[in-house]
Amino acid sequence: MTPIWQAELTRIVYIALFAATAGWLSGSVAWALVTMLAIYVFFALRFVRRLDHWLEHNATDQPPESWGIWGHLFDKMYRHQRRYQQQQQRLTEIINKVQRSSGALRDAVVMIDQHGSLEWWNRAAEGLLGFRHPSDKGQALTNLLRDPRFISYYDNQDYQDPLVLASPMDDNIVLEYQVTIFGRNERLMLVRNITRLYRLEQMRKDFVANVSHELRTPLTVINGYLETFADYSDQLPPRWGRATHQMQQQSRRMQNIINDLLLLSRLETTDIEGQQQYIEIDLMLDSIKQDAQLLSGDKEHKITTDLRTDARVIGSENELRSAISNLVFNAVKYTPPGSTIKMTWQRLPHDKGAVLTVEDNGEGIDARHLPRLTERFYRVDKGRSAETGGTGLGLAIVKHVLLRHNAKLDIKSEVGKGTHFSCTFPDTSLAMQGESTRTHSNTVTHSPELSDLAAQPSDNFRE
Repeated sequence: MTPIWQAELTRIVYIALFAATAGWLSGSVAWALVTMLAIYVFFALRFVRRLDHWLEHNATDQPPESWGIWGHLFDKMYRHQRRYQQQQQRLTEIINKVQRSSGALRDAVVMIDQHGSLEWWNRAAEGLLGFRHPSDKGQALTNLLRDPRFISYYDNQDYQDPLVLASPMDDNIVLEYQVTIFGRNERLMLVRNITRLYRLEQMRKDFVANVSHELRTPLTVINGYLETFADYSDQLPPRWGRATHQMQQQSRRMQNIINDLLLLSRLETTDIEGQQQYIEIDLMLDSIKQDAQLLSGDKEHKITTDLRTDARVIGSENELRSAISNLVFNAVKYTPPGSTIKMTWQRLPHDKGAVLTVEDNGEGIDARHLPRLTERFYRVDKGRSAETGGTGLGLAIVKHVLLRHNAKLDIKSEVGKGTHFSCTFPDTSLAMQGESTRTHSNTVTHSPELSDLAAQPSDNFRE
């Protein structure tokens, strides 16, 4: 028990003893105690009334005059009130500082409450998105930004990747939307003006496409003359024959690079909507396996397909075949003779889509190379890539094809234990049929010739 409460109890005991003594002298102890109790209650109610008046009108001022336990309570409440006021003032200053700093940003910052209504935005949001203060406060965000692509992005709540759209105020301005969920389903939306970066990227794409296209004609002429020289190689000096053969090799390599650059340019600039169809993955993998067998030849790779679902993919069959062929053909080229290459197509649990994997038990790739494998012209082993005529664009093509199908590429590898490629397709990109499990296995035997598709694989993923 605190000293203040001990003092108050002692005071009550003294008052009771005084009342009992006075009542004994006057011959009425009970009435004396009741009278003293009534006086104590009167003062207590008076202090309660002062407390109520102080809290209602001027709780920030000095507390009213009092004594005993009431004085202690008044002082304690006043200290708590002052501490709370100071904390509130600090929080207000922090909020004002955050709002002032956010208001000075060139990027739009928008706070959205748990009901999807506008709660706060900075000045940049008014210029980029057309919000008006204060009339738009409390309005639903999707009532002001009505682009169906934004509404779908906002409602799906999959904010891992940003959304790029034209500004609702000016079609010449390109904006990048990034949404973050916090608190009780509240959201913070950041909007950046990326018009300059977007135009630079478009210029780069156009430059690559135009240069690649323009190089095809002179290369065709050069290839034609080199083929003519090759036809009359028996009439050329020996040193010229060797030089002509090397020029033909490098010319073909340049042609492959140009073809891959044009393919990448097409993947980046064209829309897949008009090319979508239902793709039978089991038939595609069987066809790719046959081409891989021809490519393997006398290396006798063991190539298997493990089909655990009949799910079909909605997309472009030519693009998807090119991507998967890249992975399988390069596994054939860069694994030792007799190695095992396995293609698996299976559903993911909880309706999270399906995954197509290509794995081998070859040399593997060092972990330091994995983050950069999908970069253009990145090579793990430059010497071996040059020998096989690789362009360094294979995985970049695979990545872009999967992005166009809303899929994701994941690479796992360990030196000496092989490489594992996973192509994960979301459930929205699938067309389901009845589930089944079928496993096909085959040991590759020597074939005298290769099909056109197997003879010229697009690239090597180990470059």
